[in-house]
Amino acid sequence: MKISSNFPPIDQIFNQGRTANGFLNKPVSKETLIQIYELAKMGPTSMNAQPARYIFLTTKEAKELLIPALMDGNVDKTRKAPVTVIVAIDTKFYEFLPKIFPHQPDAASMFIDKPEAAAANGQRNGSLSGAYFILAARGLGLDCGPMSGFDAAKVNRAFFPDGRWQTNFLINLGYGDHSLEFERQPRLKFDEVAKIL
Repeated sequence: MKISSNFPPIDQIFNQGRTANGFLNKPVSKETLIQIYELAKMGPTSMNAQPARYIFLTTKEAKELLIPALMDGNVDKTRKAPVTVIVAIDTKFYEFLPKIFPHQPDAASMFIDKPEAAAANGQRNGSLSGAYFILAARGLGLDCGPMSGFDAAKVNRAFFPDGRWQTNFLINLGYGDHSLEFERQPRLKFDEVAKIL
């Protein structure tokens, strides 16, 4: 069932939004990247933790550092994308909690010396933030090609050698070439994925 809306951004973000498989030769400005982040950061995360971090690869030299970590099918599209975003997780995100969760001054104690709790919280909320990033980009008229076909250890060695940030997933970003889109794939029906109790 397709939900129609009188609110154009809903259609732009969900119904018209497609996974980009190629991009027009049109740059994405630094100002636009900042706007995407400024919107995405407003999405909710547990304890306002905001563990996601972003590296924007906009030059050929930066992209070439990433290429050895990609599966073959992602190489050409990444080279041609105006921007490739490494969505990462700050493994010590909790160090910012006194600033961003000030009403609970000892919140960081839930994660200090508790790597499993920090990793679970970071992964969950970092992935949420990455999804908000995609929706924000679509809302601003851009197209996204999220990717998980890569070797995370290689990306981490190339971009995060100190180990604090860890790669979550990648997004090719720009203005999509709609002639290269695949047919929209089927979605599961509500009754196949949900129960109301």
